[in-house]
Amino acid sequence: MPMVTGVGHMVFRLHQCHSLKEKRKIVKAIIARIRNHFNASVAEVADNDIYQRAVIGVSLVGKDSRLVNSKLDKLFNFAEDLGLAEMIDSQLEIITF
Repeated sequence: MPMVTGVGHMVFRLHQCHSLKEKRKIVKAIIARIRNHFNASVAEVADNDIYQRAVIGVSLVGKDSRLVNSKLDKLFNFAEDLGLAEMIDSQLEIITF
């Protein structure tokens, strides 16, 4: 039986942030809401010291590539619709083992 892993990242622009403390608050909120809603692995993965930019990585595992792809699409839309930051880029990859 195949195992499917969906991985991706989202790049956000944080217009209102003027410190790393403000950034941390927004990033934590985005990550917590995604985790609670989708039960996905989520973390800030790059640009940790740039306070007006956040890169958040996500990962889901399943047995159906269409289902994993659909869930990641919904996750990306959910993150953008939160309105906490402007999503300026996203990438998604489905890997089958």
